[in-house]
Amino acid sequence: MSASSSIVATPAAPEIPGRSPRLVLASGSPRRRELLASIGVKCEVAPVDIDETPRPDESPEHYVMRMAREKAQAGFRRLDKGEAEAVVLGADTALALDGRILGKPRDEADAREMLMALSGRRHQVLSAVTLCHRQQASASNEPSPSLCCESELVESRVTFRVIHREEAARYWATGEPADKAGGYAIQGLGAIFVSHLEGSYSAVVGLPLHETSRLLMARGIACWQS
Repeated sequence: MSASSSIVATPAAPEIPGRSPRLVLASGSPRRRELLASIGVKCEVAPVDIDETPRPDESPEHYVMRMAREKAQAGFRRLDKGEAEAVVLGADTALALDGRILGKPRDEADAREMLMALSGRRHQVLSAVTLCHRQQASASNEPSPSLCCESELVESRVTFRVIHREEAARYWATGEPADKAGGYAIQGLGAIFVSHLEGSYSAVVGLPLHETSRLLMARGIACWQS
């Protein structure tokens, strides 16, 4: 897969005029909420709790796509029956080095070892987004509309300069790496380690905005909302 490539489940459609469906973000990530707000998309936040353990021998690409879909599906299951017109967005981002997923560091030692592994090297950042909504019945004899999910996967590649061990220790002391996949935040203090980026900056932060906007507009959810 090339940098910033996408797996598209459905083709983009022109924006549908009229009242936008309600959008629910199935994530507690403030970064994803801020990214949506940056392109003028309003949403409600409803975090979900799912098992995020990778399966044995699961590829990073499959893992990220599965997580985004399971989050969106879990968020949709929580909707009230009267909210059938709502659209639920799930997303996931993971770092991969040599085919191995790098999650959030367990402790300081783990965070420092992650940075040392990334030092002077290029790694993958995989970001997936899924929209789930009700598919209206196409025939009168269908008992009820079914759940429809559309997904995209974006790969970016980030290259780090050489990081010294004392720098890794100082970075941990800032508190930023503790809850970040791979132990760094490109939108924060960790930006000083990044020497090159191929792909989507917003995807590395947590949500690929180009691909997300296409999915949203296909469902009649406008960007640049007033």
